[in-house]
Amino acid sequence: MKVIEIENLTKYYGDTKGTENLSFEVEKGEIFGFLGPNGSGKTTTIKTMIKMLTDYDGEVEIFGKNLRDWGKDYYEKIGVSFEFPALYSKLTARENLDFFSSFYREETEDSSKILEIVDLGKDSGLTVGSFSKGMKTKLDIARALVNDPDLIFFDEPIAGLDPGSARKIKDLIFSKKEEGKTIFLTTHNMTVADELCDRVAFIVDGAVRLIDNPNKLKAERGKRRVKIEYEDDGKVDSSEFPLQDIGENQEFLHILKNNEIQRMKTLEPDLEEVFLQVTGEELR
Repeated sequence: MKVIEIENLTKYYGDTKGTENLSFEVEKGEIFGFLGPNGSGKTTTIKTMIKMLTDYDGEVEIFGKNLRDWGKDYYEKIGVSFEFPALYSKLTARENLDFFSSFYREETEDSSKILEIVDLGKDSGLTVGSFSKGMKTKLDIARALVNDPDLIFFDEPIAGLDPGSARKIKDLIFSKKEEGKTIFLTTHNMTVADELCDRVAFIVDGAVRLIDNPNKLKAERGKRRVKIEYEDDGKVDSSEFPLQDIGENQEFLHILKNNEIQRMKTLEPDLEEVFLQVTGEELR
């Protein structure tokens, strides 16, 4: 079942392009990464899907229904966590969740339970104004989950988190996938995208350039290399060589024969390398 179907989405802000003929699909239960540099059209696409933008051309279907035909009941089915959390600083964490829960007609999750899930149980009575950036990120994730949505939009979900907290949020995202939820993830962190996503889409200049599984992309487009560190005239130097036909590379063999080797390791291709190869642009 396709949860998201977008065909030829086009949006201009005057003469400035937001998106142009952008098309992609997302399956039910999929963690889908939407990756691209700033100004590429990610925000325009997301704002369209959460109905913040309505004056666009093209077709957008969510849950098999034209987005323009959805009413307020649409928000019962989606959750959104922003990179810059939308929270009330003078309210406590629990008061924030209770307030947002009141917007929904259908039954919502227990605030205390959600706060425990995102590791904020002990901080539930503190005002958000006293929270660190990481704590605000976790509370915003809790806010996105309070209505038990079927489609969840996560924008930089581990920004500002320590490694332990980041691991818990990643595990939470995986648990939502196991429940059959669909995750739409935007991030500049290629390690996060590689670890979490079933498929990733690279968007550049308002259009999708490439969509596939991260491992498949790396295998097909990445360049595997060997990095060798060695002592040369009393100092440590390093060189990199293509892994293919490494046993016939004369420069590599010369280093092995004539220098003391300090360390040698393979450098696996990564998503950022693939992105640079396909688009010629850096994620920033």
